[in-house]
Amino acid sequence: HTDDIPINEQAIYDQLTSIRHQLSLIKKDHKTYINSKDINSIYNDVLIKIQSLNKIRNNDDGSSINNNNKVDILIDEIFQLLSLCFVTCGLSNTAPATYASLSTVQRLLEHLNESNIYTHYDLKPIKERLNEINNIILNDFKVDKEINLLKIKLDKAYNEYNYLENKINKLPNSIQIIMNQLISFKNKLIMLITNNNTNDYNLIELNQYLNEIKLNCENLFNSIEINDGEGLLKGLIDDCHNLLNDLQLDSIKIDSTLLPIYNNLQKLKLILENLLVTRRWTLRTTDIFNYQKELNSIDNLRINGYFFNNKSLKGQIFLIYLLRRCYAIIYKLLESSEPVSESLQPLHNQLTTIKNCLLNLKRMGGVSSIRELYPYQLKLNSVDNLRIDGKFMIGDQIPEGQGTLNALLAENFDILHELNLELENQESNNNTE
Repeated sequence: HTDDIPINEQAIYDQLTSIRHQLSLIKKDHKTYINSKDINSIYNDVLIKIQSLNKIRNNDDGSSINNNNKVDILIDEIFQLLSLCFVTCGLSNTAPATYASLSTVQRLLEHLNESNIYTHYDLKPIKERLNEINNIILNDFKVDKEINLLKIKLDKAYNEYNYLENKINKLPNSIQIIMNQLISFKNKLIMLITNNNTNDYNLIELNQYLNEIKLNCENLFNSIEINDGEGLLKGLIDDCHNLLNDLQLDSIKIDSTLLPIYNNLQKLKLILENLLVTRRWTLRTTDIFNYQKELNSIDNLRINGYFFNNKSLKGQIFLIYLLRRCYAIIYKLLESSEPVSESLQPLHNQLTTIKNCLLNLKRMGGVSSIRELYPYQLKLNSVDNLRIDGKFMIGDQIPEGQGTLNALLAENFDILHELNLELENQESNNNTE
C-alpha cells in the first residue's frame, strides 16, 4: 500500500482521523458504558464520509474502498473499532458487528493458503462462520454503503475458501488421511517445543510414530502411482524430523534477529489464552482491537512468507505457529461474544453462574432440603426486582440484550421449579413407604 494521500481526499482523511480519535477515546474510557446510540451516530457519520469518498473516486457501490492508500487503511481501522463497539453494545447480530470477525477469518485463510498445509477440519469452522456472517448481512434491513463493502469483503473470503477447498479436494483420499496425521503431529511437536513441555512426551514413542507414518507413505507410493501430494507429504515428514531433532536437543534454534518478535508473540499468546478463561469478567470486546493491531503489525513484517524477507533466519516456523495461534484465539474470543450490552454483562454473568450451579445440583440428584434452594431463590428474586416494566434499565437507557437476559432468568426459575417438584415427589415417595 502507499502512504500517499491524494489531494482531493485530504479533507475526508482529516474528518475520518477525527472520528478515529473519537472512537479511540470511547475505547479507552472503561468507566463509562458504550452507548449504542452514540455508536450508531458515529457509524452513520462514517457512511456519509464514505459516500463522499466514492463520489470523488467516481464509484458508488463501495468497491473503491480497497485502493490501499492511507485513507483506505484508516477506514479499515475505523470499521474494525466500530465493529467491536457494536459487539460491546450487544449488537453482535448486526451487519456492522461482523467486520472484525470477517477480517480475522480473512487473515486465517491467507495463512492457510500461504502454508499450503491444512485439512478439511481447518476449513469446516471457517465455512460455518462465513455462512453465519452471510446470513447476518442478508437479514440486516439497513441498506447502506457498508453493506456493499462487507459483501465485497465476504465474497473475497468465500473465493479464497473455495480455492483452498478445491485444492485439497484434488488430493486422493489416501493422501489426505496421511496428511491429516502429519499436520496434527507437526502441530503437536511445535506446541511441545514452544510451551517447553519437557515432561509431556516420550521421544522414542514420537520417533516410532513418525517412522510408522513414513513407512505408510512409502507403501502407498509403491503400491499405486500417485503424483499429487507426494512432495507435500515428504516436505511434512522432513519438517517433523527437524522438529524432533530440536526437541531432542531441548532447545529452540531462533535467530537473534527474530528473538524479540518470538518473545513478544509468546507473551501475547499467554495474555490471549488467559482471556479465553476470564473473558466474561475481564474482557471488554473493544480491547481486542489492540491485540489485533499488534498481531497485524508483526504479520506485516513478513515478506513472501518470511520475516524480513529472509528465508535463512532460523526459527521462522515457531514464530508463524505463534502468530497463527494468536489469530485463532482472537477468532474464538470474537465468536464467544454474547448479544448482551457490556452494561448488562455483570447480570448476565450472575445468571449464567446460577444456571450452572442449578444444573449441577440437578445432575447430582437434586436437593435433600428446600433450604438448599433458598439462596438461589433469593438471588433470582433480587435480579427479577431490578426490572422496570419487564426491562433491565441502566439509568434512563434500555441496553441491548433484554431478550437474552429475560430468557436466562426464566430458564433459571424453570430449573428451580423442577428441583422443587423433584424434592416434593421424593418426600411424597418416602412418606408412602
